[in-house]
Amino acid sequence: MTVLGVDIGTSSSKGVLVDEDGTVRATAVRPHRVDRPRPGHVEMDARVWWEEFVSLAGELAGQGAPVTAVGVSGMGPCVALAGEADEPLRPAILYEIDTRATDQIARLEAELGRDAVLRRCGSLLSTQAVGPKIAWVADHEPRVAERARRLYMPSSYLVRRLTGAYVLDHHSASQSVPLYDSVAQDWYRPWARRIAPDLELPPLRWPGETAGHLTGEAAAATGLPAGIPVVTGTVDAWSEALSVGAQRTGDLMLMYGSTMFLINTVAERLLVPELWSTVGALPGTRSLAGGMATSGMITDWLRQLFGDPAHPELLARAESSGPGARGLLMLPYFAGERTPVADPDARGVIAGLTVEHTRGDLYRAALEATALGVRHNVGAMRAAGADIRRVVAVGGGTRGGLWTRIVSDVTGLAQEVRAVTVGASYGAAFLAAGAVGDPDIDAWNPVRARVEPDPGLRTAYDELYELYLDLYPATRDIGHALARRRRAASGPPEPRD
Repeated sequence: MTVLGVDIGTSSSKGVLVDEDGTVRATAVRPHRVDRPRPGHVEMDARVWWEEFVSLAGELAGQGAPVTAVGVSGMGPCVALAGEADEPLRPAILYEIDTRATDQIARLEAELGRDAVLRRCGSLLSTQAVGPKIAWVADHEPRVAERARRLYMPSSYLVRRLTGAYVLDHHSASQSVPLYDSVAQDWYRPWARRIAPDLELPPLRWPGETAGHLTGEAAAATGLPAGIPVVTGTVDAWSEALSVGAQRTGDLMLMYGSTMFLINTVAERLLVPELWSTVGALPGTRSLAGGMATSGMITDWLRQLFGDPAHPELLARAESSGPGARGLLMLPYFAGERTPVADPDARGVIAGLTVEHTRGDLYRAALEATALGVRHNVGAMRAAGADIRRVVAVGGGTRGGLWTRIVSDVTGLAQEVRAVTVGASYGAAFLAAGAVGDPDIDAWNPVRARVEPDPGLRTAYDELYELYLDLYPATRDIGHALARRRRAASGPPEPRD
């Protein structure tokens, strides 16, 4: 048994070929950039998702035994609208890093009721929610809205192209606020019809359920065997959690990627306005989740500004800078912020700068800023009643060790690091393996390291955290004013046919 997992991420698409015992046979990556046509708008052409899948499958399929099943995952929740013939009608609107729909959020909240949305959907309307973005298209691109018949996210779009099946997983649907009832675990059609009356909502499946089988056309395009099962996928962060076995009650997954994501598996539905309560990736599970709009994006941005030095060099400089980054403190709100502040107009701040600061200081401050953001989210989770018993780290940011050490030192939380930190594509492969076998993720991917906090740094980081909490309210109004000025300078969006 050999399975293929593919994940469509914010900065790249990744594929992994995995043997029946969990051994990674081969990996491949296709870097890409998202489009930012105007402030607050973050988009990507859905056709690129398919092109990159085809390219990844073509490279990986010949590097092991014949592929017996396929799994997919992707960033989300996204809004990719397609017409009657499944043609994409406009670039897909991405998850919460796209903040365009603030007016629609306010309008729908007034119409539906803030508390009613929270009770039915588990989360408030926010820039993470799907419904306001569909409403934005109806308001600003009415011709597109009139032609839209289907709603896709990266994983469901790939399933459609591979099998012809039009399905969406329950977890992704539960992030499609306010279209999904998280108590009944089904589409809530009164609100769905109100927001998107002409959309055919996809039938719902659980991640890992067989969505269909590879068509002859898809087999010819990808080089994969026709007829093999393709399983229902999900949002990348939940696939990441599956890849490291973080789906038991009390588990908290920290995903170190372009954005930072936190998923706590909870025993019962916890409703808290500052976070997202969703159904889990597996039947019978529920999650309390948080997400930071930027993390690795900031370090990548700094690296570009610095002339693209090697990552090990920057990590070494950040290590030398030491705790506190020689008096620097950063707010990591460089694309607004998701949880727990839920402020699309929040802006990044670097406080304490002097002419004596170095690249290493700035890079260290960015790593510490994400750690402080993790601590902020963990505090909100615990205040909501979450029971955090075990923390598992995953993603590209776990390599090198410094970032995970900083997060443990700032939060006081120990973290497990598994042998395989490939992430979402490995989780997608694990789900695919369930269609043709009975895999055990702990056997596939055992713990290889444990990161413990340094108690000697606790007092210093407690003091820095208090300053971090003060910095956002102290600069919020200025950030909002600058965001308004930038939007005004950009003018209104151009209508699409």
